[in-house]
Amino acid sequence: MNKGMVNLTFYGGVNEIGGNKILLEDNDTRVFLDFGKSFSRRAKYFEEFLNPRTANGIVDFLSMGLVPDISGVYRDDLMVMAGRKPEKPEIDAVLLTHAHSDHVDYISFLHEDIPIYMGSACHLILKALEERASRSIEREILDYKPRPYNIKDTPIPRKINEFRTGDKFKIGSLEVEPIHVDHSVPGAYGFIIWTSEGAIAYTGDIRLHGTHPDMTRDFIEKAKEVKPIALITEGTRIADKEKEESEKLVYEQSSKTVSESDNLVFADFNFKDVDRMQTFFKIAKENDRKFVVKINDAYFLKYLSQDKHLDVPDIDDEDIIIYLPKRGSGTYSEKDYKGNDKEFLDLHNTWTAEQIASRPNKVLCAIGFYSFTALIDMKPKSGARYIHSASEPYNEEQELSLDRIDAWIEHFGMSKFQSHCSGHARGSHLLEAVAEIGAKTIYPIHTEHPDLFKKVSKNLVLVQEGTKYDLR
Repeated sequence: MNKGMVNLTFYGGVNEIGGNKILLEDNDTRVFLDFGKSFSRRAKYFEEFLNPRTANGIVDFLSMGLVPDISGVYRDDLMVMAGRKPEKPEIDAVLLTHAHSDHVDYISFLHEDIPIYMGSACHLILKALEERASRSIEREILDYKPRPYNIKDTPIPRKINEFRTGDKFKIGSLEVEPIHVDHSVPGAYGFIIWTSEGAIAYTGDIRLHGTHPDMTRDFIEKAKEVKPIALITEGTRIADKEKEESEKLVYEQSSKTVSESDNLVFADFNFKDVDRMQTFFKIAKENDRKFVVKINDAYFLKYLSQDKHLDVPDIDDEDIIIYLPKRGSGTYSEKDYKGNDKEFLDLHNTWTAEQIASRPNKVLCAIGFYSFTALIDMKPKSGARYIHSASEPYNEEQELSLDRIDAWIEHFGMSKFQSHCSGHARGSHLLEAVAEIGAKTIYPIHTEHPDLFKKVSKNLVLVQEGTKYDLR
């Protein structure tokens, strides 16, 4: 490649967890690495009953700094709503690491002519998310309706390009190699990107204590091999106190919790975490229990079961039960269920709360806090068990949710158990990986403690948002 100007500009993920928006420029080629939502920044200004106004398009997001005010990036309809002229896209592509909101959601605002590159499993997850929920201005990733829109308007599709490990592709002057990594969602990737100045490595979100550490090792080995001039690394848990954790430990602890009960058992976890889903599905089968899935989560089974690499059960699997909640009249009438949910009504394995409650020792329910009203209908007997298989609270809002969980558990005389394995690498693993890769310069993001990487790198850049870094 010819030598040229190569720059990085960070518009999100700086001194915060998530919200990654990283602009890579190589001469005339410009790509974003992720374009996610910053939960912390959004929560600084907005909450449940105070949200950015849909009627104002992108204006509230620009005004409050939730997305960068830069040219040649956003949809024509949103520019018009903001009182600006539509602009020809100046971005050649977005490289998406995975399907978590803090990396993907604000693609919703981008111009439809900007192609999005993503893993095949990531695409399936986004299809499930699109089908299971109503359209929102902050969640129009695969397609969008120009604002203001009529419900009958036809969505405008985005240009989606799928990849898998082993693929290589070119975008302008860049050559990109996606490499799978282990994270708490399938279809997660890091990138090796060859620029006119040399290779850049971007970890995305990674871990080495999960079910597939070999995948992350593949990325580390490749990054080490190319001798990158820059390593963009996540650092979510760089300062956290370390503890023993693994998916195997979650299985062992939760299996014991289930096997020792002849009552209802509930497991609360993020269903996009396929490793966790498979853990509880396995536990259910080993204990002669059906695995009960909410309708909303059945969409993940519907799509992810299409990927033979994932070994995800289909919605009509003999060991799967789909929980049919009360809607509308509360009588389970077909008229109560709207839109895409109707496809689950006639399945042989769709059960009501009453049917589930009549077989307390024959079900393991993947039903968590946000569906706790189901407990009122299921009427769990004293001693029923609740497994909280998610991270401990780390802010005031989550503390309040935990208090409410405890209140529900106490009200129904249930027992609570905690068992979780994080989707992010522990600090020592991160430092070892960064040291092994041996990049010329380190750019820590997705962390509140970037300075801690100085333990393994003399060329550490403490990134400032909006500052352009020359990689020559």
